[in-house]
Amino acid sequence: MLLLNVAYCASVLAASPFGKDSVTEASLSIFVSKQAPVMISILNPEKLQSLDKGENSFLKSDFFKNSGIDFRKDVQPWLGNEVTLAVTSLDFDRDPDNGKSPGYLLAMTTKSPEKSREFVQLFFSKRVLAGADLSVEDFAGIKVITDAPKDKETLAGAVVGDKYVLFANDPKVLREAINNAQAPDLSLTSSKKYQDISQLSAKSYGAAFLNLPIVAEWLGLKLPIQNFDEQLVTLVPVSKGLLAQTVALPTQELKAPLELLSKPVNALKYIPANVGIAVGSKNLSTLPKSNLALFEQQLGSALGIKLNINDIVQQDFKAQKRWGVDLPKDIFDWVQGEYAIGLISSPQQSPEWIFVTEKAPSTQEGIAKLDAIAAKNGLSVTEFNLLDQHIVAWTQLKAANSSKNGTKPSFSLEAKAYGVHTTLENYEIFTSSLETMYEVLSIKDNTLLENRNFKNCIAALPETNAGYVYIDWAASQEILERQLPVLKLLKVVAKPFFNNLRSLTVTNYGDDANSLKGDVFFQLEE
Repeated sequence: MLLLNVAYCASVLAASPFGKDSVTEASLSIFVSKQAPVMISILNPEKLQSLDKGENSFLKSDFFKNSGIDFRKDVQPWLGNEVTLAVTSLDFDRDPDNGKSPGYLLAMTTKSPEKSREFVQLFFSKRVLAGADLSVEDFAGIKVITDAPKDKETLAGAVVGDKYVLFANDPKVLREAINNAQAPDLSLTSSKKYQDISQLSAKSYGAAFLNLPIVAEWLGLKLPIQNFDEQLVTLVPVSKGLLAQTVALPTQELKAPLELLSKPVNALKYIPANVGIAVGSKNLSTLPKSNLALFEQQLGSALGIKLNINDIVQQDFKAQKRWGVDLPKDIFDWVQGEYAIGLISSPQQSPEWIFVTEKAPSTQEGIAKLDAIAAKNGLSVTEFNLLDQHIVAWTQLKAANSSKNGTKPSFSLEAKAYGVHTTLENYEIFTSSLETMYEVLSIKDNTLLENRNFKNCIAALPETNAGYVYIDWAASQEILERQLPVLKLLKVVAKPFFNNLRSLTVTNYGDDANSLKGDVFFQLEE
């Protein structure tokens, strides 16, 4: 019986209509429904080795696991210019009685129809020899092969024309994929939104298309805020790393673009090069109502975490905890020129912070308001010099007894600073401690703005943009893991990537009425 099944598999493949291509050559997205939650495409499989070194890729370790298939020997010789993985639906059989069963599709182009046909024959033959029951059906002129191994998941496969090889976790998923390709109005390629943004992937070797509301449902996340419904992320190889280009499509017309800059703001020259996280841009008062903030709100609300840098800083802002300073209301609202924010890891639980703002007509009034808040909360507004620079500190005094046992009490006054600020050139600089202010004043040429590593990172990004978020991975892990607990899980799942990650730099460079665009440069160890 086994021999008959193997022979039958070979005869079916030989009879498939390879010479009559019933599907025109196009992106593999023709097989994916408009309603699919996720589609991930590798657009240059020759780069597959560099994308996923060793035996960690989906194709190598998961799909061909226990199949006896050698990826390099059996697949690479015929593999064409695209591989696509998709979650096609959250419940492919639409039967509420048996729970949700997501549909999974693997589609590959082939550059050698004969070799790919031989591969599919070999693949199913080995599964038959392992005890699987084989069945074949004709669907829309295409032979769909299905096996059902005992105590294992069903697998279906098909060769479509001379160009495509498909696999799915159920024949229903495969039939739907073939139907999508033959009725183009059903496929993702017919989506006007997808057409508008898919051009981003032209130079990439990896792209992911996300249907954001359905992805949230798939992951079991609530989406109380929905400002964007679709997103495309592409990966482009660049010198010393990877560039992720992303565009998000809004549910309604965008109206609050950020101001674009032609160079990094000079406020970054007061941020030390050893910073863990740094932000540099202009007009902080407009950020909370910007299009970028709308996207952060949606993602943050779904994950239940704070993603906005202002929120992260506020959670670690000692003065806010001690005497009720509201950063957005009491500081950020009056920042209309350049600004820079820096967080530096500290042995204590909270990181040290630096905030730099370009002076404007509203600056003096804002500083006076902060001084008044400090005094109202029992802090002393103290003035003194440090390195010949006039300093203002918000301090709390306490008496310390330095006497030893049995001796007459000897007291001294100790001052604890909850914030320090000073004026340098046309900038007002705030720090969390006197030690951090000293570091800023003695920084000389060791600034982030002059740092070679930072320059290399921003060189990979568009020159005109709305500013930068720079993250030194080694110096910021403690800060990020405290604010983003999900990061610990990601480090386990993508350990090889994070082990090689040196830094990441984020920028937003375009938010017209119909899309929000940004880039992330991942600098990797050489």
